[in-house]
Amino acid sequence: MEWVPRNRLPALHRLGLVTLADLLGHYPRRYEDRTRFDRFPDEEHSAAVCLHGIVARTAMKFLPGRRRMFEVVMENPTGILSQPVTCRWFNMPFVQKMISTHDEIVVYGRPKKRGRLIVIDHPEFEVIEEGAAQSVHMRDITPVYPAGDGVPVRALREMIHTALESTDLEAIPSLIPDATRQKAGALRAIHFPDSEEVRSTAHAFLVREEFFAIQLLIHARRAEWLLLPGAAKHSEGKLLGQLLARLPFSLTDSQTQVIEEIRRDLASPRRMNRLLQGDVGAGKTLVALAAMLHTVEAGWQAAIMAPTQILAEQHHLGFKRLLEPLGIEVVLRTGSRKEEAKPLPLFGSKPTIVVGTHALLYEGSEFNNLGLVVIDEQHKFGVLQRARLIERGDTPDVLVMTATPIPRTLTQTLYGDLDVSILKHKPANRGIIQTAARPSTKMPDVVEFVRKHLGNGRQVYIVYPLVEESDKLSAKAATAEIERWQALLAPAEVALLHGRMPPDEKESVMAAFRDGRTKVLIATTVIEVGVDVPNANMMIVENAERFGLAQLHQLRGRIGRGEHKSYCILLHDPKVPEDALEKLQVLEQTSDGFLIAEADLRLRGPGDLLGTAQTGLPPVKIGDIFRDRDLMDEASDLAKTILKDDPQLQAPAHRHLAQHLARSAAKLAATSG
Repeated sequence: MEWVPRNRLPALHRLGLVTLADLLGHYPRRYEDRTRFDRFPDEEHSAAVCLHGIVARTAMKFLPGRRRMFEVVMENPTGILSQPVTCRWFNMPFVQKMISTHDEIVVYGRPKKRGRLIVIDHPEFEVIEEGAAQSVHMRDITPVYPAGDGVPVRALREMIHTALESTDLEAIPSLIPDATRQKAGALRAIHFPDSEEVRSTAHAFLVREEFFAIQLLIHARRAEWLLLPGAAKHSEGKLLGQLLARLPFSLTDSQTQVIEEIRRDLASPRRMNRLLQGDVGAGKTLVALAAMLHTVEAGWQAAIMAPTQILAEQHHLGFKRLLEPLGIEVVLRTGSRKEEAKPLPLFGSKPTIVVGTHALLYEGSEFNNLGLVVIDEQHKFGVLQRARLIERGDTPDVLVMTATPIPRTLTQTLYGDLDVSILKHKPANRGIIQTAARPSTKMPDVVEFVRKHLGNGRQVYIVYPLVEESDKLSAKAATAEIERWQALLAPAEVALLHGRMPPDEKESVMAAFRDGRTKVLIATTVIEVGVDVPNANMMIVENAERFGLAQLHQLRGRIGRGEHKSYCILLHDPKVPEDALEKLQVLEQTSDGFLIAEADLRLRGPGDLLGTAQTGLPPVKIGDIFRDRDLMDEASDLAKTILKDDPQLQAPAHRHLAQHLARSAAKLAATSG
């Protein structure tokens, strides 16, 4: 890319644009008709508008709390009498260096009415230089690219146009067999289409190719797994029967069905590779314990890996309480306790259950007879981390669990290489959770509500987005707020828990909360998974707008675990943006994790759900997993057909596919460290 200005290279690299392929694959996010623009608005709009104007004046304004706002007033250049539009950028001082008075600019954003002003906050913008009327910047279908500080949209458009003109596009092979010429045309048309029909055809081809790359990886991974040796683990279910007889409740129908699916997998000589999905509180841990009991009864060791020490210790305490009466040893290994520094195996090949964190991945955690690996909250671990544990045993079966529901429309896409079980029902002993989003101005009412429930003997979580206060973020922090809560809720015992505390201190705080000595726990997201205190029936989340929807649902899952009705109050900034408020309203309306996951994807897009580190799959750049579902199905069928006819991809026509898989494996290894 010798035609790229050297001073642009660092900024391009920050955008992830390192090679020519990266640049050509940096697709437009949208298109504008720059032969016609929207008229200057005089009212608030629910949709974004694209405006062409002249900068009448600019100003940098200083706001309370060390905040700054750069303001641009733009006027209609056509001479038609219309109200000026004010564009504002908060805490983005670099914009001041890019826009000057008298500049001709194009802005894109949603106009709002503020008093007598029409305002657009944080619009996308582009400065139009003199003589651009006949250039690539003023077409009837003008591409607008994702850009960043140091790489304006205009510069990206020019570089991509130059790349297309100076590259032999037919020398770039398509992953789809016999489609290289189609790809060359699609690359030209996706960036600078002559018509909407041409753009649509190009888009469909590139989506199909992108999805084919994903499906090829998934089905190749499944084919590779099926070739691995396995060992049948037969059990009659005596240990599980003894455990169930001691429990004060019955399994749900979903739990019974999934446990039977797992038992059949364990008894098969083929290695199990199963995903267990279930909403918060659906009883996944008991299903995992049943799988481990079947394994132990068959004469093997079983290990469960949790993402945090708190969750590992909770599993250890719960398993010991349930299994010691059955004569089954449960060992904890977190890498933080001196008494556990001695290497495994501690017991030769004795059937045992080992609970641990990522410490199980490393030296000193050797197993003699590992038959089952359970990975809890699998999305917290990278693909290579999971593989490292799996490789430590003797042909272990694998059960991965997630309480972050994957929408049904994504299950095949994300986990086509796994068999999938879903817990559809929650145990009957789960309490109701009532959720309410409230502005932070309602704090006095919230404090009174908390005091009332403490008086009834209940316990409370109060969750913050930050451990300590930050100059960069206007959000509350747990360490700064604990004294305020101690004063407001006295004489109740209030304690602090966050991820930076020493392990022994965290364990001591959690033990006091579990035992009921501590009534209020001020915490960060360290409690997001696994914490189970049935008497805690209230959660207050401060700055709730700063959390993701799925994360809020996870946090809320810490309550509603006992017989009492539970309450989750989501406190937010009174001036929270509409999209953030919509996110909180979803939680008010439903507690169904699958519906919440669908809403999360609808509100923020798939994002990195297909990210390399967690799934080993490339992130989606141009396709829409919901809208383009038919193309995903086509890509899946094509990948399965090719691998069925040529499992090792040895045919000359498939050599480029084998190379693609090798590059993907190398990239995954590099990304996962």
